[in-house]
Amino acid sequence: MHWADVVAEKLLKRGEKHVLATAITPSGPIHVGNLREVLTTEAIYRALKEKGGKAELIYIGDTFDPLRKVYPFLPSHYEKWVGMPLSEIPCPCEGHKNYAEHFLEPFLNSLKDIGVTPKIYLAHELYEKGIYKEAIKTALDKAEVIREILTNIAKRELPKHWMPLSIKCENCGKLYGEITNYEYPIVTYKCKCNFEGEVDIRKGGIGKLPWRIDWPARWKIFKVTFEAFGKDHAAAGGSWDTGKEIAKKVYEYEPPMPLVYEFIHLKGKGAMHASTGVAISAEEVLKILPPEVLRFLFMKYEPYRHIEFDTGYGILDLVDEYDKYERVYFGVEKEDLKNARRVYELSQPYEIAQKLPIIIPYRHLAVVAQIGKNFEEVLEILKRKYKLEKFDLNRLKERYEKIVYWLKKYAPDEIKFELQYEKPNVEIKNAEKDFLKNLLEKFEKIEWDAEKIHTTIHEVAKETNFPAKKAFQTIYKILLAKKQGPRAGYFLQSLGKNFVLKRIKDFIT
Repeated sequence: MHWADVVAEKLLKRGEKHVLATAITPSGPIHVGNLREVLTTEAIYRALKEKGGKAELIYIGDTFDPLRKVYPFLPSHYEKWVGMPLSEIPCPCEGHKNYAEHFLEPFLNSLKDIGVTPKIYLAHELYEKGIYKEAIKTALDKAEVIREILTNIAKRELPKHWMPLSIKCENCGKLYGEITNYEYPIVTYKCKCNFEGEVDIRKGGIGKLPWRIDWPARWKIFKVTFEAFGKDHAAAGGSWDTGKEIAKKVYEYEPPMPLVYEFIHLKGKGAMHASTGVAISAEEVLKILPPEVLRFLFMKYEPYRHIEFDTGYGILDLVDEYDKYERVYFGVEKEDLKNARRVYELSQPYEIAQKLPIIIPYRHLAVVAQIGKNFEEVLEILKRKYKLEKFDLNRLKERYEKIVYWLKKYAPDEIKFELQYEKPNVEIKNAEKDFLKNLLEKFEKIEWDAEKIHTTIHEVAKETNFPAKKAFQTIYKILLAKKQGPRAGYFLQSLGKNFVLKRIKDFIT
């Protein structure tokens, strides 16, 4: 069974109705690693519904969290807003309502693209509307219990007067207010800015529960029965260990079923963290990968498996691997791939295609995209080899646009080239001319097929006692004005027989 089905069945043994929660703090660009939590949860949500369960998928944007520091991607003047709720800080590009929306909006748009449609809640609105009102009162009434849990499990030494609520200062607007006295419904507080005041906790937006209390509080508020989270939260003494105790002893709520997932690493740079700049946003990844392939990345691997995300050749490998699963799903390729059909089904953002689309290897598309000047020209090149129907065109155009973006921003230099549409100014030696003359003679007679082209080059090189390596270098030189290029067979086939023959003639006459 696929891991999503296994978890869904365990949940159904607990009950028929479930609320699956996921949440992210939009303190910076929300990277593709964050998608693991969302897509892991959404896959289980799908599996639950397919098995007859009643399920709700919710997403909470932690927009009431304070800005912790001036991150590398922020200008220095953001220092003055450190400590303020993200929802009350100016937008970096001035095009959104606030800082939180600046980072959250593109991420939520990405979720739509990959077929994830949760019910969305924003934390600052929840606090302002008083949704947390009872949870705050309960936390303050049982502050001693919470202190004991945090001391025993998290090994945190807290002062006796510590209270589990950060007050938003009426003077500086930062969540730095520490409670000095509490007598329901009034708390008095003192802020780091030395302002002293008092607020009524029955009013919304007066303060925020610290994360370790906020998390179990929302489990009860939304009746959450499942939540996935990164291994950092699952560490001994971490927020999961304290959260489940606070849920039971403070909020009298049974903790949700947990699922711990591994982090995603950016190849050569380490684990993704927006705060360190080691990340690639979900929005950016969808510019280089089709949505179904991005989903496939997470559906194929169990959540506890480490994933290394490679924006270079790894992109080509990933798409080609997805295509293999697609061929297996439609029965045109027989291969023992674990849970191939289920992985493919869960990889689809919305509906599954009724028939197998034409599959053009991503590497080949990367070559053709550099030959044709636009999509129409690329289409004409591909039609020489593939019988393309209207059904295939939308997907092909999407892949073309993504591969063009990838070539501009992420492709390794070795795969990039610039076709010389006119005869390039390069020097050809006599031995190279002799090879080209013989090659022309053979090329004129063969069927213009990638494998036949490749074989012919080797045969002519051998017959003329010309090193194979130099033979290919000569071909690239007259076409690209450099000594290396893409796989010659597919490359020359894509250029078309007439173009190649004419170019050879240009150099031997």
